[in-house]
This record gives sequence, structure tokens and C-alpha cells, in this order.
Amino acid sequence: MLPSAWRKSSRSPEGTNEDCVEVAQLPSGIALRDSKAPEIGYLTLTPHAFATLINQAKHGELPH
Repeated sequence: MLPSAWRKSSRSPEGTNEDCVEVAQLPSGIALRDSKAPEIGYLTLTPHAFATLINQAKHGELPH
């Protein structure tokens, strides 16, 4: 099932072409995609995996 309602990250500047992530709710989890290249698809995460990702990003714990 394709997501029907995408929303940009609250950290994305409005009205700019800056890199940003869009998210959408799915029955099975959370979908993420690059707003500059939506045609390449999206990544689906479980709610737990999404929460872990957000927590790691907030604390600077993502690998480079």
C-alpha cells in the first residue's frame, strides 16, 4: 500500500529546495523518503525502529 499523505520534517525550511525528509503513516509502520527524489521510492520502518532512529539522530548517534 502506497502512503497517501506525506509531510515534511518540521526541521525542513518552508519554501526552499533544501534537503529534507518526508514521512507518512502506513498501516504497518512509518514511510520515509527524500523529498527531492520521491520517484526512487521510500523506506518503511516499524514504529519502534522509527522511534530509535529519531532518538539516535537527536543525540548525534547516527553513523557517518
